[in-house]
Amino acid sequence: MKKTSIDTKYVFVLGGVMSGLGKGIAASSIGYLLKQADVNVTILKLDPYLNVDPGTMNPYQHGEVFVLDDGSETDLDLGHYERFIDVNMTKKNNATSGQIYSTVLERERKGEYLGETVQVIPHVTDEIKTRIKALNSNPTKYDVIICEVGGTVGDIESLPFMEAIRQLSLEVGYHNHMIVHVTLLPYIKASGELKSKPTQHSVMKLREIGLTPDMILCRSEKLIEQAVREKIALFCNVSPDYVIEGIDVPSIYEVPLAMYKQNVGQLIKERLKISKSPRLDNLKKFIHNYKNPKHDISIALCGKYTELIDSYKSVMEAFVHAGVENNARVNVKWVQTEKIKNQEIAQMIFSGVNGILILPGFGSRGSEGKIQSVRYARENLIPFFGICLGLQCAVIEFARNVCGLVSANSTEFDKKTPFPVIDLMESQRAIKIKGGTMRLGAYDCKLKTKTKMYAAYRKKIISERHRHRYEVNNRYRKRLENNGLIFSGVNQDLNVVEAIEIKHHPWFVAGQFHPELKSRVNRAHPLFREFVKASVKQKNE
Repeated sequence: MKKTSIDTKYVFVLGGVMSGLGKGIAASSIGYLLKQADVNVTILKLDPYLNVDPGTMNPYQHGEVFVLDDGSETDLDLGHYERFIDVNMTKKNNATSGQIYSTVLERERKGEYLGETVQVIPHVTDEIKTRIKALNSNPTKYDVIICEVGGTVGDIESLPFMEAIRQLSLEVGYHNHMIVHVTLLPYIKASGELKSKPTQHSVMKLREIGLTPDMILCRSEKLIEQAVREKIALFCNVSPDYVIEGIDVPSIYEVPLAMYKQNVGQLIKERLKISKSPRLDNLKKFIHNYKNPKHDISIALCGKYTELIDSYKSVMEAFVHAGVENNARVNVKWVQTEKIKNQEIAQMIFSGVNGILILPGFGSRGSEGKIQSVRYARENLIPFFGICLGLQCAVIEFARNVCGLVSANSTEFDKKTPFPVIDLMESQRAIKIKGGTMRLGAYDCKLKTKTKMYAAYRKKIISERHRHRYEVNNRYRKRLENNGLIFSGVNQDLNVVEAIEIKHHPWFVAGQFHPELKSRVNRAHPLFREFVKASVKQKNE
């Protein structure tokens, strides 16, 4: 059997019983503990679905699409990875069945398999192992690679991934890999019991595949008694110390601390033969500040997918980070903008809020309500923040109500508008294929001095991530500027407007990019930080 380099160790995070138990948070928390012990760590998400990436998937089904610097559209869990371990991911950190099968079939068409019958084993499983190992290609060398497998053990589509992990586990050896299994301990109210049978069956299914968990993380509504812990240990063939309680906590950033209290860091150290212990003082301070804020503010989030908050996961986390840095608790008020038909309704909906944010999105549904929301924020001096589509709505509102272009609109909303102040980017006009063809990834932006944007970043050149097809129409820039709209950020290479703001307003800023994607637990994004600061000031005044 071919041996894999033992310089790198692997932690595999698998899920059982049902999806949505928090495998991504578990993987991120393990990553945080390792990172704080000076271990060079990265995390890979293996997604069994056949989509090449989540870029064309409905947010109601899959949550937000997390965009990386290199333009990859990835699973939202990569956002958790970046926020926890403070490492910029690349396309190598997310692999889907769609990508893997496409690669295998492309090689078959080129004749690279020399006439072999192409099969799941070994060809697909070899490609999965190649993707895992590829994370350690130059220039970066990682001590530990954490691999999270999406879905649930027993799913048909995840079987090739499980087989690849089984093979890789044998190749690297006992002290160079660890399997963490995340399961559910349901609480039966009628009998007042936590039931371990679903976990037992999940582990049994895992063992049928040829994998044995080394640690079981049990998600539960209630504290796990020692008797239950010992029962799980007995039937699932692990030590009771390796049965970890995963009870709900007020903040996801408490999960590493909860794990550490149960000796998870030490158990992983012993298994993988890692010498150092994590330093958690900064995280403890963060949690203390999160739980004991001085201020309490309300922010209205106006968007299209407000029924499923995972659609805006990164925005929510960015507010957590910015809230802590401003010693404030940010209470979110979700607003469906389809309901906002005029300023009277806007006044009723936004009564008592200290800030208004227009969320990113696509399509015309609710667009007029977003424009009404922008107008209310501008005219009533409410701190305003627009992200991507939020910038476009702000430009439309300004053109209509300040510049006198009453019928101004985006060609995304109205192809026949006489004043297309927002229009399809030139580079997008000939594109027919939807997947992976937007303006994606990190682009530079030059900031104008003596603006709120410059005051937030404190530098002239910034880099932010994008995901859009439409832009400010340059034909209207002069008219907008003459009426008081400030173009505070521009991409000079493409001549694209990246940020706008207005004078004589407490805080009115919008960006064509997605700042929420670069906010971290140890470093709030400058724009979110300043928006929350302005909202705190608005309430206090």
